[in-house]
Amino acid sequence: MGIRVLIVDDHPVVRRGLVLFLRTQQDIEIIGEAGNGKEAVELAVSLQPDIVLMDLVMPEMDGIEATRLIQSQFPDIKIMMLTSFSDQDHVIPALEAGASGYQLKDIEPDELVNSIRNMMHGANQLHPKVTSHLIANLSNKSNKDRHLIDDLTKRELEVLQEIAKGKSNKEIAASLFITEKTVKTHVSNLLAKLDLADRTQAALYAVKNNVVK
Repeated sequence: MGIRVLIVDDHPVVRRGLVLFLRTQQDIEIIGEAGNGKEAVELAVSLQPDIVLMDLVMPEMDGIEATRLIQSQFPDIKIMMLTSFSDQDHVIPALEAGASGYQLKDIEPDELVNSIRNMMHGANQLHPKVTSHLIANLSNKSNKDRHLIDDLTKRELEVLQEIAKGKSNKEIAASLFITEKTVKTHVSNLLAKLDLADRTQAALYAVKNNVVK
């Protein structure tokens, strides 16, 4: 069975372009299309896709609210924002709402496919421009954040850096020559120490506090 994808965008031309391209991928199945956030929530509930490609600015309900509602009911559904906005005023609310990925519409088609596949393996996906803007806008580190980072062990810090690169637990294990079980333990410990809810927040935290190599 392929990766089941729901496409959400208020522009029919954009939806059609995505459908035509993604249907050429043998491991991706387009199971539905929505033109606004309200339709996206309804289809997500009925179809329960693996991944939702979510536009940000739409009529009736925007992508952030739709993401929040979908995640509250089906946290296993992975949501990738696909938009033209790369500023932190859009990015941060989207990630806080539960988006696992944030890509811009200028992304190369092959890179979009790779992002979809990576998300299926648990990796967060941020467009390079988004990461750059976050670094530029969130470079001022608070004393509290620096103190919390100093509480991490060397290995926990390494795992945090790998999370920020969008790597899955399996990829982190291979990179650091440790088991996936050990990675999971380190992830759990560093989330607790940094008072973070999930990997997406951890990735954002790492970028904000300039701990990415």
